[in-house]
Formats: sequence, structure tokens, C-alpha cells
Amino acid sequence: MNKANEIFFLVEGTSEGGYTARALGESIFTEADDLASLHQQVRDAVHCHFDEGKVPEMIRLHFVSVDSVVVGSAQ
Repeated sequence: MNKANEIFFLVEGTSEGGYTARALGESIFTEADDLASLHQQVRDAVHCHFDEGKVPEMIRLHFVSVDSVVVGSAQ
């Protein structure tokens, strides 16, 4: 697939249990309570952001998680 026909989103879980999605290289942000809703919200946001005929053919969601590892204790 041609990269010009794709848009990438970083998806993160929220402390409330939902998800946020932020586009890379475009000013698009959306959120939802579950993955099915997030997929629809992302599609809707992309269609609203781009002019007709310029909407990317593929939306890629990159899921980001943050994990912490304790290295040592402060004394």
C-alpha cells in the first residue's frame, strides 16, 4: 500500500478504561469507551478531517502501553 494512502494513530488506554487515538502528522484526536466504538470514531474523524477524494484508504492503529519497572529504591 502506498504510504500516502495511509494514516497512523497512536492509541492509548485511559485510566477510566476507554481509549484515546491521536493521528500522526494530522490534527485529529478522538476517544471512545471500547475498541468497536474507537474504530467508528476514528473513521468518522478521518472522514471529517479530509476533503472528499483525499481520505486515506487505510487507517492504522498503533497501540501504546506504558509499563514501569522499579530499578532500585532511593535511600
